[in-house]
Amino acid sequence: MFCLDKMLFLQTLSIFVLCFCACRATQSKGVVSLDSLTFDKVLSKFKVSIVKFDVSYPYGEKHEEFVKLGSAYQSVEDLLVAEVPVKDYGDKDNEDLAIRYGVSKKDYPVVKLFVNGQSEPYVYNDEDFNQEKLQKFVVKHSKEILYIGLPGTLEKFDGLASEFAREKSVDKRKEILLRAEKLWDISEGKQKQKSAEMYVKSMRKALEKGDEFFQTETIRINNVLKGSMTQEKKADLSVRLNILESFKLQHDEL
Repeated sequence: MFCLDKMLFLQTLSIFVLCFCACRATQSKGVVSLDSLTFDKVLSKFKVSIVKFDVSYPYGEKHEEFVKLGSAYQSVEDLLVAEVPVKDYGDKDNEDLAIRYGVSKKDYPVVKLFVNGQSEPYVYNDEDFNQEKLQKFVVKHSKEILYIGLPGTLEKFDGLASEFAREKSVDKRKEILLRAEKLWDISEGKQKQKSAEMYVKSMRKALEKGDEFFQTETIRINNVLKGSMTQEKKADLSVRLNILESFKLQHDEL
C-alpha cells in the first residue's frame, strides 16, 4: 500500500513538473534564456540586446509584459530579447552575472539594454513596467545603431521627423515638410497612408504653433486615452503618440 501511494505521488509530481515547464516555455516564448557561459558569446552577435535579470522562475505581470516585448521584436534580426535567471540557493546559478552588473535581488526584475559601442548598459528605471514603455526605452537608446520603430511608425518618416526636430530654420523645415508630403503621396497601404498623414500634420502644426505643439499634443492625447473608447480608437491614438515620440526623442537630446 505504501509503495502504491509513493508511486502515485511520484507520478503526480512528474505531471506537475512537466506542466510547470510547459507553462514556462509558453510564457517565455520569444525570450532567450542566458547563463554565465553563454551571456557574452550571445550578446556579441547582436547590435542591441535587452536583458531582464530575474528570479529563476519568473511570473506575474512584469514577466508577461517582457515576454510580449520578445514577441513584438521576433522579426528584428539585430535585436536580442533575453533573460538571466538568477538563483540565490544551491549552486547560485548566474549570481556572478548579477554581481557583475550590480543587480540586487530586492530590485528584480532589472532590465538593462546593451548597445554595441557603449561601454555600459542603459538601465530601465520607469516605474511603469509594460511593453509600450519598454519599447520606447529600446528605441530611445538604440536609434543611432539600429532602426527599431514603434508600432505605426515608418522608417523614412522617422528620418524626416529627426531632421525636422533638429532644424531651426523655418524655411528649411518647410522643405522637409514638402519632402514628407511627397513621400505621403506615394505611400502604399491604408495603414502607411494613415501614419504618413500623421507625420505631415504634426509638422504642419509645429510650423504653426511652434515646438511646444509636440508636448501639448502628447498631454492632450494621454488625457483622452484615460476615457472610455473603442479598441480601434485607442489603437489609433497610441500610433499618434508613437509618431509624436519620433519628434520628441530628438528634442530630448538637445
